[in-house]
Formats: sequence, C-alpha cells, structure tokens
Amino acid sequence: MSADTDAVDAEAPDVSAPAETDRTAARGATAPSAVDAATDEARGAPGSVGTARGGSVFERVLVVTGDDEAGRAAIDAGLDVAAAHGATVDALYVVDTSEHWDVVVERRERTGEALVEDAAARGEALGVDVEKRFRYGAPHEEVLDFADAHGADLIVVGSARRTGLDRLVHPETLPVRVQRGASAPVMVVGADD
Repeated sequence: MSADTDAVDAEAPDVSAPAETDRTAARGATAPSAVDAATDEARGAPGSVGTARGGSVFERVLVVTGDDEAGRAAIDAGLDVAAAHGATVDALYVVDTSEHWDVVVERRERTGEALVEDAAARGEALGVDVEKRFRYGAPHEEVLDFADAHGADLIVVGSARRTGLDRLVHPETLPVRVQRGASAPVMVVGADD
C-alpha cells in the first residue's frame, strides 16, 4: 500500500525503445546500451541513438534521494543526466514506515523534505525541472511502483559502502532490489563517483 503525496500526479509519458542505427546494424555489432546512446547523443556524436519520436533517450529521470553521501551523489548524477538531455527529474524520498514510531517517521519526513527541496534548488540552478515527490512504505517497492506509474526512463540511486555487520544484517541493499525489479535502466552511484 502506498500513499502518494505528489503535488502533481502526471500521466506517464509514451516511452519508446531506442532505435538501432543503420551504421551499427551494417557492422553486425550489438546495439549500444541506453546510457552509451544517451552519452553519444549528448555529445552530438554521428549516428547517435534517439527515441522513435526523435527526442532524447531520457525524458523522465527518477532520482532516489537519501540522507548520506551516496544519496547526494545520486542527486548530482541524476541532475547532470537530466541537464544533458533536457529531461524532467522526479526527486523521490521514501519514508520507510517499517518502524512505526511516530517520532522516527516525523524525523524522516523532515529529512526528506529538506532533501527534495535541495534537489529542486540544485535543479533550478542547472535549468532542470524537478518534481518533489514523497512516498511511504518499503523503499524498494515504492521506488519500483513510482517508476512504473510515472514512466521513468532512468532510475538513479545511491549506494554507500557497507561494512561487516551491515552486510550480514541487510544482505540486499536498495540498489540491488531496484535493479532486480526495475523495467527501466538503473544507474547506481557511489559517494566517490
């Protein structure tokens, strides 16, 4: 169950798969990945791949915000990709409700508000439209549900380095779960990236 508290709940855009270029087909090579194609297109490379509509590969980028260095790095990376492609960013913060303590949930809400406000301000400085989004529930489920419901072309999520006990207690991280279930490409960003 998810409670979406979006200010605007937009229709999902029509997302088309990247078309293979004749040059690639003539050589018999494999088609470039969406990220490679997007990078070539941003650089204006000849034979770069776009969508069937002739636009950018990424029109809607979902950035999963987090209150750590990796989460902030994900915001930076997502905004950079969006700026290069003229895409809209959905800055999503998921309030994890697995702990039902009101004080903890309220603190997470305040943190999330600050993070999406910061993402919006950084996006404005880069000329990128940023939609501020909140969801409540299990983070990986909410991210996947939101990406599907809003037609995300790319999901950007941060991944922090983990130590011994954390690896044992939480063997599957948010990025791993999102990668496994996502229907869109997932960019995992570390704090050092």
